[in-house]
Amino acid sequence: MKSFPYSNTNKRYHTLDYFYKQKFKQKVCKISLNAGFTCPNIDGTLSKNGCIYCSKTGSGEYGGNPNDDLIKQFNEGKKLMNKKWPNAKYIGYFQARTNTYANVKILKEKYESILKQKDVVGLSIATRPDCITDECLDYLEKLNKKTFLTIELGLQTIHEKTSKIINRCHDLKCFEETLKKLQKRNIFTTVHIINGLPNETKEMMIETVKYLNKLNIDAIKIHMLCILKNTPLEKYYQIKPFHVLTKEEYVDIVISQLEYLNPKIVIQRLTGDPMKEDLIAPLWTVKKIDVLNTIDKEMVRRNTYQGKRLLKQSLNQKAQTNTNN
Repeated sequence: MKSFPYSNTNKRYHTLDYFYKQKFKQKVCKISLNAGFTCPNIDGTLSKNGCIYCSKTGSGEYGGNPNDDLIKQFNEGKKLMNKKWPNAKYIGYFQARTNTYANVKILKEKYESILKQKDVVGLSIATRPDCITDECLDYLEKLNKKTFLTIELGLQTIHEKTSKIINRCHDLKCFEETLKKLQKRNIFTTVHIINGLPNETKEMMIETVKYLNKLNIDAIKIHMLCILKNTPLEKYYQIKPFHVLTKEEYVDIVISQLEYLNPKIVIQRLTGDPMKEDLIAPLWTVKKIDVLNTIDKEMVRRNTYQGKRLLKQSLNQKAQTNTNN
């Protein structure tokens, strides 16, 4: 099989590194930032408990130190990246919690302080679909015209029953409406989903991907649910134990999901990398490189690639049409 067309390595899916190199003609690194934002799911507007999997930092992963100003965080991240990629460009990644949940004046001050830094070519802003006001959308549209802007929307699942269990506090309709507004303004949009949520089957996880594939999203991040210490999920798991995916099950599900995704959709993440000292389960997630390598090897073994099932469906439809004619 020839190399997958949207990869500059042996990957059989559309890698973020490939996307950035095609767009910017060089290596681009994302630098995680913690701008000190809160979230309507923890400040009492919607809830005080947050999504049940969220850590103290506001996600399952870790950005900059919120006690440091943004420029210091950025420079420290740049220094680390520069050791490996001395000639790279950078994207400021506003990661922790809900990064559009503030007055536009505050957003502008924080975002544009990073845009002023040397070698910054864009911003990536993680948020919730219920936290982008029309005023914010207007500002994001302007921002999109002067830099490469990515909005990362947390969805996690299309299944409303699961959404209630994890305390998302918004419905699928809200997500659809916000996505359409961003697409209307030609803003590059990444959608986050989580595999292994309580009581979801493989078929349910694939349904989430099939749904997103029809919405013409630009990129996707696939996470594995991690049970972290001192989170509501830890207590939930103790009271209502549920099946936690094995590495083998996770790899199988991810590959199946990739097969249903349009090859043009950028795969920004295929697993998480939780901190070992915070992790309760599954312990295999701390070995991120091992998980990614296993996915690569299994895709080769299966002789599969991103979009394979879509291609097969298309060929079958053409064959059926020719038969009918």
